[in-house]
Amino acid sequence: MTDAIKIDVWSDIACPWCYIGKRNLEKGLAAASTADDSPEVEVVYHSFELSPDTPTDFEGGEADYLAQHKGISPAQAQQMLDRVTDVAAEAGLEYRFDLLKHTNTVKAHELLHFAKEQGRQHEMAERLMSAYFTEGRHLGQVDELVALAAEAGLDAAAARDALQSGRFVDAVRADQAQASAYGINGVPFFVIDGKYGVSGAQPAEAFTDIVRQVWAEHREDAPAVA
Repeated sequence: MTDAIKIDVWSDIACPWCYIGKRNLEKGLAAASTADDSPEVEVVYHSFELSPDTPTDFEGGEADYLAQHKGISPAQAQQMLDRVTDVAAEAGLEYRFDLLKHTNTVKAHELLHFAKEQGRQHEMAERLMSAYFTEGRHLGQVDELVALAAEAGLDAAAARDALQSGRFVDAVRADQAQASAYGINGVPFFVIDGKYGVSGAQPAEAFTDIVRQVWAEHREDAPAVA
């Protein structure tokens, strides 16, 4: 028996490159699974806040936020958004920055940990990112997060209790502390088997290649069957 490859992904719900990276990872893993000896992979998402000081209700659009946060002109900010929109389209994602509601993401990260406890983390991560980047949903509001939790197959009342109690805040902070220990200062960041680091929204082919390489290493390390 060969152990599964573990991929730990640090990302932020409000990071446009993280959703692109997520989709490319999924495509890369799907391509790798077509081999006769398909890699077994476990993907776990971890919390990273790009801008923890962002208010729940940010006044202005995404270009305004970028201009303020990066110290650039609104025109330069819009150019950045246009570029990432084009890259997202190549990954099959339709970003709507005209609808996007910039917000603090800590509650969304708490919800991801609740979903992980319930075995629905992947579904929740996809639902949150889609809601944020393509639908203009407000992910800083508990009511909105509870509704999205229900859409991802989770119990709404239990999700509300988890968010209002704050019982997953420590789990969010632990993820952030681990990111700091790894020296991660930007996302998405992928840690493969705890020993290989991959930074940024790499193309799908890059993920295919690395999981095949690591899977070959697993097979070499696996004990022989008597």
